[in-house]
This record gives sequence, structure tokens and C-alpha cells, in this order.
Amino acid sequence: MEKFKTPVKFILFITLLSGVLWLGSYTARLFLTYQLFQPKNLSFKSYINASNITGIYTTLTPIITFTFICYIVFLIGFTLFLFVSKISLKKEGWLFIILLIIYITAPFELFLMTLDWKTIMILLTENFKSEEITQLFMKRLSLLSSFSLIEIFSFVGIIFLAVFKPLRIKS
Repeated sequence: MEKFKTPVKFILFITLLSGVLWLGSYTARLFLTYQLFQPKNLSFKSYINASNITGIYTTLTPIITFTFICYIVFLIGFTLFLFVSKISLKKEGWLFIILLIIYITAPFELFLMTLDWKTIMILLTENFKSEEITQLFMKRLSLLSSFSLIEIFSFVGIIFLAVFKPLRIKS
């Protein structure tokens, strides 16, 4: 793989930074969100009630927004990097596998992001109804429920591929 020019390095830096930030914040968000609900029936845990749920949702607003923005920046940056860098995917099999992972998981994540967008828009209004947010959270957790975990492991695999670069054809 040849050396990159400065603009390509900058795009790669932004892509990597947003990807790592997205992965970390996405994982943290899942941990925080799953702490709100009982595992079996998706009902609130006993310490959550109508008086404190609004504060909990308001506290979660930054991490929901941050993961939303980071993923968009990552997806755009990765696509831009592929076009600008002119790397041969035939010679760099590791990058081809990364491309497949990202673009196969993207439609599912973008679908979940539509729910996130609705959640963000409701949370940013001053007087939101916590019932609406609860329905969106439960919908996000029940639709494609195991996808989030699969996606996290896939992106950890991307880090492995990027570091060790297997399936590389040396010329």
C-alpha cells in the first residue's frame, strides 16, 4: 500500500476517530439503556418511576446524539476515503472485508438511526412525553434486538483486520 497524501491522511484520521468514538459511545449507550429495563419483558426496573424517567431520558440525550453524529461522520468518511485513496481492494483483502462488514451492517444501523432521530427530536423539545420515548426505546431494543451486539463484535473484528491486515497480496 502506497503512502497517502495529507488530505487522504486527514480523511482517514477523521474516519478512524469517528469510528472509534462511535464504537465506544454505542457500547456505553447499550449498557446504559439495557440497565433501564428488566431482561425478560422489557418493563422498567423497580427503581424507575414516572417522576424520574424524564431526568433519565434527558441524561441519555447527549450519548444518543453523539452516537448518531459519529456514525454518520464515520460512514461518510469511510466512503470518501475509499474513493480518494484509490486503494486496490483486490490487493488489500483485509480492506475489502472491512468494506463488506461496514456496508452490510449499514442499512440495519441506518434503520435503527431513524428511531434515534425521532428520539432526539422528541428529547430536544422542552416538554416531551416520556411515554413516547419509552415506546421508541422499547421498539429499538425489540426490533433487531441482537443486531447491536453483532455489530459491536463486527466492528471489533474491523479493528483486528486494520491492525494485522491479513489477506494482503504482496507484489
